[in-house]
Amino acid sequence: MMARHGGRPRDDGSVTIPHSVSELAARVAAAPAGCGQTRLVCIDGPAGSGKTTLAGALAQALGGAPVVHMDDLYEGWTQQLGGPLSARIDAWLLKAWELGSAGRYRRYDWARQRFEESWVPVPAAPVIILEGCGSAARGIRDRASLVIWVEAPPDVRLGRGLQRDGLALEEQWRLWQVHEAAHFAADGTRSAADVHVDGTRRT
Repeated sequence: MMARHGGRPRDDGSVTIPHSVSELAARVAAAPAGCGQTRLVCIDGPAGSGKTTLAGALAQALGGAPVVHMDDLYEGWTQQLGGPLSARIDAWLLKAWELGSAGRYRRYDWARQRFEESWVPVPAAPVIILEGCGSAARGIRDRASLVIWVEAPPDVRLGRGLQRDGLALEEQWRLWQVHEAAHFAADGTRSAADVHVDGTRRT
């Protein structure tokens, strides 16, 4: 069953189903540009659900589309999702892409707990992928050509996160899971997505 959302067909969200990368790439190619001449793809969902893996595979299927990772844009573990974060993305990236210009951002250094001084340029492109928690928040998703929600069970996500970041960060991961769940509930991100992807199995 398909529903209509923002003029685009989307999954109704009643079940989370697997989608092939080629199917998603075809959806992107068929969608109108919503950020100037750029088709912005937002891949959102809880941490550890498989967003980064999917983004890499989708970027390759789209001929090497640039990927911007939200992990580079957060101001540490206490970063509020939505609000100021969305405003930062708008100021650094979206406004420039709407004009066909290069956006830029300062990458957050998690070890030093501060943004780096140098800027990373991201020229406007036919397709740009923005992936990570909060990438499809209100204020961003209205300019997206496709919003993809990826999810997996909490224990799977936590296990992946600790395998990547180390057991010493378990407390931060558990706090982040509570933090992100509150954001998603308030923002309505899942219900606003065009496609729901089962991230239990890696792409």
